[in-house]
Amino acid sequence: MALNLDGKKAVVEEVAEYAAKAFSAVAAEYRGLTVTELTELRKTARKTGVYLRVVKNTLARRAVAGTEFECMQEKLVGPLILAFSLEDPGSAARLINDFSKDHDKLIAKVVAIGGLAYDSSELKRLASLPTRDQGIGMLMSVMKAPVGKLVRTLAAVKEQKEAA
Repeated sequence: MALNLDGKKAVVEEVAEYAAKAFSAVAAEYRGLTVTELTELRKTARKTGVYLRVVKNTLARRAVAGTEFECMQEKLVGPLILAFSLEDPGSAARLINDFSKDHDKLIAKVVAIGGLAYDSSELKRLASLPTRDQGIGMLMSVMKAPVGKLVRTLAAVKEQKEAA
């Protein structure tokens, strides 16, 4: 069903709204996926905090204009599905990477983060970024190590003074 002008404006506004608050984006070619497979992908995206949208390339280019994903505009060619990470930078890349392992028809075309567009070869690297919870856990373990060392040092000094 063709969109009228108001429908197109609404799509552009919706995609632009999500692009403005997203951490990263992935554009992937979905040609050959069945409706059931796309539904499965969308369901997984909702669970993982990824905004997923099939949108015409001309509308997508207008939607990302003025956002940090403007760098993707030239590479938006062919039937693409856009995935925007809303919770952590790697969630869209993880979604596309994991789904494409079982569905070889889903092919990443461009990855964007921090205002820079990368080849699809960078998808795995972005997908390997820790989630927010994993990052906090890593930070806490790094912060805990010096405190533990200080506590052990103070305990050793205390024992030394008691022995003397």
